[in-house]
Amino acid sequence: MTTIYLETEIKAPSHQVFDLSRSIDFHIISAKKTKEKVIAGRTSGLIGLKETVTWKGKHFGVYLTHKSLITAFEYPNNFTDEMVKGYFVYFKHQHHFYKIKSGTKMVDKLQYKIPLGFLGKLLDVFFLKKYLTKFLVSRNHAIQLHLENITKQ
Repeated sequence: MTTIYLETEIKAPSHQVFDLSRSIDFHIISAKKTKEKVIAGRTSGLIGLKETVTWKGKHFGVYLTHKSLITAFEYPNNFTDEMVKGYFVYFKHQHHFYKIKSGTKMVDKLQYKIPLGFLGKLLDVFFLKKYLTKFLVSRNHAIQLHLENITKQ
């Protein structure tokens, strides 16, 4: 199993960071590079507990689908999405939000396992972990820029 752990400090209240992190509409905007779109489940707005969303996006040159279920939800402190259908053996993404002096510390903990045994482990070490980390950093940066620009106005 692989774990990606990221911390991002955002100069905005935790409830705003929490809501933007679970916004279907903002995810589409922030992931436009991968041409992500919703093909089933919650199609817009803010996803909540026990709701699903199925994404279709272009990764590694091919379109892939990924269906997630929100399995834990404590507003505005944390939520968890877990894959229920997709290309991973296991996929769990925990989102935590902590009030800090300057605003909010957003913490991502993504745990996943890919198929293909030893070959899968090699692909993960040399390719997938870097790709997923870059994807999350880019998304977190988009959330940060959006909210920090709003608070400046």
